[in-house]
Amino acid sequence: MARILIAEDDSEVRALVVRALAAQGHEITAAEDGGAALDILSREDGHFDLLLSDIQMPVMDGIALALAAARDYPGLPILLMTGYADQRERAHGLDAIVREVLSKPFTLPELRAAVAAVLTPTG
Repeated sequence: MARILIAEDDSEVRALVVRALAAQGHEITAAEDGGAALDILSREDGHFDLLLSDIQMPVMDGIALALAAARDYPGLPILLMTGYADQRERAHGLDAIVREVLSKPFTLPELRAAVAAVLTPTG
């Protein structure tokens, strides 16, 4: 299965996402904000199959994280999530580096489907 880095400041949402994806056999590493996630990415030399990040977070938001990750690890697929329409609009300019923006609240099947779509190689 895949190695997934999750950046989410809400501990309940983070725990839910971690459990949902780990239950599918993915290896999960979680960070409480974008700054911590970028530290983990650097320490692991970008060796993840997916970066799944909330957009609105303290320290470093998901858009800044996505830009830094895409710059340093251009092959890393990025999936963002947000509950805010204005944040979703900000992410539209990142179509070249962000595969999808998942709207919160999402169901577990929606989360799993979005992750599967990003991880499935296109023919």
